[in-house]
Amino acid sequence: MYLQVVHHIAEEIRTGRLPVGARLPAERDLAEQYGVAVNTVRRAVRELRDQGLVITVPIKGTFVQAEQQSSDQHEEGEPNT
Repeated sequence: MYLQVVHHIAEEIRTGRLPVGARLPAERDLAEQYGVAVNTVRRAVRELRDQGLVITVPIKGTFVQAEQQSSDQHEEGEPNT
């Protein structure tokens, strides 16, 4: 089920509906939107991070990032806006 969430969010990123720098809704809100458990959303967000599509900034949230991140950027840094 989490792969369906990954696919849908990734498609929104690729089509520009979620532009670089956009903040994703809270995990609880995404879970409600997709009708899945919060843990399913967490797994999906982890997969999106592994694919380099999003970055999670502690306390601030999860943001869309450019697909190719330069090697000198820190993974925990602020998203580019």
